[in-house]
Amino acid sequence: MKAEGAMAWVFLALAIVFELSGTVSMKLSHGLTRPLPSVLMFVFYGISFTSLSVALTSIKVGVAYAVWSGAGILLISLAGALLFEERLTGSSLLWVTVIVAGIIGLNISTKGH
Repeated sequence: MKAEGAMAWVFLALAIVFELSGTVSMKLSHGLTRPLPSVLMFVFYGISFTSLSVALTSIKVGVAYAVWSGAGILLISLAGALLFEERLTGSSLLWVTVIVAGIIGLNISTKGH
């Protein structure tokens, strides 16, 4: 399957959402000791990697992986704070901001190429 133009970005967004879902499921599985979240983790990661693979048919691998991993870091940091009451320190927020700035910079720098 090949995704072209905007559809490639839709598949990348799906990859990000399902990667986030897989990581939340991993946390909820408590070391793979809870069956439902454990199974969901594998399902969500499978969908994430499949969607990422389709996105890579039209998006450069460096850009796609930077967006996928950076957005995942940002979203899972927020999910950790909101769902699991994990504390976000000022320095952790600073470094997440640096990651997001890097993603934006990478996207801008590849637009002309």
